[in-house]
Amino acid sequence: MDSFFPALLLVLTGYLLGSLSFAIAMSRWFGLADPRTYGSGNPGATNVLRSGNKLAAGLTLLGDAAKGWFAIWIAQHFAPQYGLAHNGDLVALVGLAAFVGHLFPLFHRFIGGKGVATALGILLGINPLLGIATLATWLIVALFFRTSSLAAIVAALFAPFYDAVLYGLQLQVLIITLISALIIWRHKNNLKNLTAGTETRIGDNATHRDNDPPK
Repeated sequence: MDSFFPALLLVLTGYLLGSLSFAIAMSRWFGLADPRTYGSGNPGATNVLRSGNKLAAGLTLLGDAAKGWFAIWIAQHFAPQYGLAHNGDLVALVGLAAFVGHLFPLFHRFIGGKGVATALGILLGINPLLGIATLATWLIVALFFRTSSLAAIVAALFAPFYDAVLYGLQLQVLIITLISALIIWRHKNNLKNLTAGTETRIGDNATHRDNDPPK
């Protein structure tokens, strides 16, 4: 019981960090349209890139990844100070909370992005090799097909496998599997577009919405 409240505090901190939307913040900073009003309607780096502002998109990508990494760092750094031994499952749970915060942000009426960059930051925080392997998977698919959504789905499918190779079968693998499943679920409209051959490619501008907004 003594460790319950510190653990809960770490999880809540992860959720609040995840609730920060860098896509919306950077769009406002650069005077761009709200990313929820064009393209896929998704407040994420790929959709901000459709505005034509590469710097805003890059800062969105870095910010969303950084908040996932920072949530993991907080858990790893402060858990021992709260009397909690370094617990990989707790750290992964804090990462899951940050990811859920991005999908369902407290500060934006619980309507958020798809979480790809945030998930990458979480994986890098857990283990750089895990993050790099997943990022490499995304890059390979993105370079060949120029489709961010397809790259994200394939990388999400491989992430639990990479974690299992590094750590074996344990609760952390299940948590990462849940994150991967949520990423795929958030791309359900993209899957329909991919099947129909109408999915927007990386770098394409969008003056109208080509997908339904995130639900």
